[in-house]
Amino acid sequence: MKNRREFIKKAALISTAAALPGVLSSCMRKDKKGSTYSGEVIKWKMATTWPPNFPVFGEQMIKFSELVEQMSGGRFKIKVYGGGELVPAMESFDAVKQGNVEIVHSASYYWAGKEPAAIFFTGLPYGMNAPQTSAWMYNSDGLKLWTELYAKHGLIPLPGGNTSGQMGGWFRKEIKSVDDFNVLKMRIPGVGGKVLAKLGVSSLLFPGGELYTNLERGVLDALEWVGPYHDYKMGFHRVAPYYYYPGWQEPSGATEFIVNKGAYEIPGSDKKREKH
Repeated sequence: MKNRREFIKKAALISTAAALPGVLSSCMRKDKKGSTYSGEVIKWKMATTWPPNFPVFGEQMIKFSELVEQMSGGRFKIKVYGGGELVPAMESFDAVKQGNVEIVHSASYYWAGKEPAAIFFTGLPYGMNAPQTSAWMYNSDGLKLWTELYAKHGLIPLPGGNTSGQMGGWFRKEIKSVDDFNVLKMRIPGVGGKVLAKLGVSSLLFPGGELYTNLERGVLDALEWVGPYHDYKMGFHRVAPYYYYPGWQEPSGATEFIVNKGAYEIPGSDKKREKH
């Protein structure tokens, strides 16, 4: 089981790295070998909405950057910064839009305040699951619509992974009826948060690094995050004894890469590359 999990993670990372064809193709040697190249090197900064070395998400971005460097023969390097290291997590959309970083890893529904339709590209209550979302992206108009949405900001979106179906959430008190949701303070973004708001829930959005502390201190009464493995790594079970399944709010939890269009289309401009 462990070997299968590692295979899936590596396969996902390699396929994600290949999502940067315009840049990687310009970096590969003609013989397609991955040995170190002694010429010019492209250097990008990646901001994320996850804290530094964040379990799974943050860790996998480090691995992603290593794969990109390997696949480009050392000509394309991405320096990964956790949320708050370079820019605040929830300001990373503006950072990549302004060109302060070249690429961001996040979830599109974080930007619903800027583009309400961005919610559709993470997941919707009772919507598509992860395989269906991928089919919509690559074999229908999903990626086309997403690209059109971000184009007005000078950005290019790329699928950046998927958590698949999510759990119903962690609660500090037992939920026995819909009445128990009234005046509850819960971290639940996207359309799921809007649905629960109809029951009296205050839907709040915090960066991942603040979730445990806010739940422990009572700033939050409940939260939904990802699933058992990742939630255990976050330690939510130590401060919220009630865990509910299944989650209806996100049968697909797609994450994204946001790439600055200028950096993507002109890889290795004088501003962005250096000599060894």
